[in-house]
Amino acid sequence: MPETLHKHKASENGKQSVEAVEAHLIDPQEKVEESASVDTKKSLFKNWPLMSSIIVYCIFSYHDMAYTEVFSLWAESDKKYGGLGLSSEDVGQTLGITGGSLLVYQMFIYPRINKVLGPIKCCQIAAALCIPILFAYPYMTYLSGPALSVILTIASVLKNDIAATIITSIFILQNNAVSQDQRGAANGLAMTAMSLFKAVAPAGAGIVFSWAQTRQHTFFLPGDHMVFFLLNMIEL
Repeated sequence: MPETLHKHKASENGKQSVEAVEAHLIDPQEKVEESASVDTKKSLFKNWPLMSSIIVYCIFSYHDMAYTEVFSLWAESDKKYGGLGLSSEDVGQTLGITGGSLLVYQMFIYPRINKVLGPIKCCQIAAALCIPILFAYPYMTYLSGPALSVILTIASVLKNDIAATIITSIFILQNNAVSQDQRGAANGLAMTAMSLFKAVAPAGAGIVFSWAQTRQHTFFLPGDHMVFFLLNMIEL
């Protein structure tokens, strides 16, 4: 028994000496990086690249939800109120084609665009392209028949593909702004803030749309011109 205890004590002393030697061999830079990572975990709200991407995400989500709310109302309203006078079936067909295009775009086209331009350039170019598309929407009231359906479908496909480009690029920017172990918290924060903006967007869009119906003969941005102008202002 004494010999066993003596060996056990020696092994403990050996382990302590090895740990002491390893402690001296640890790179001081690694210690600094570890302490820095601990500090960054405590300052998620001070991460400006993350917070700026969340702000942009919330504003664009408000814009996208407001557009979704307004589109069907505008397309089905009578032409004397600045709408297109389409039936629910026509609008549903347009939205169905738009949904199919989104699947193809996100699977095959967007990855190639993002690889060439990067997420920031994708956001900037997509936002710039969205402005003339929305600007052209009120002038579709001068079209009718198959021409109206074709032009409206093309515009809807382009608008929603642009929205997918912006949202996906913002997701990439958010995840690149934080470390791997912070992505869950960062995405949770972004989703919470985005949900609040999306919750109030339909009410705001409905109020503006109803107000626009009462000013059809105004000189400055009559009727739905004002609606799409405000959507463009949010886009900016």
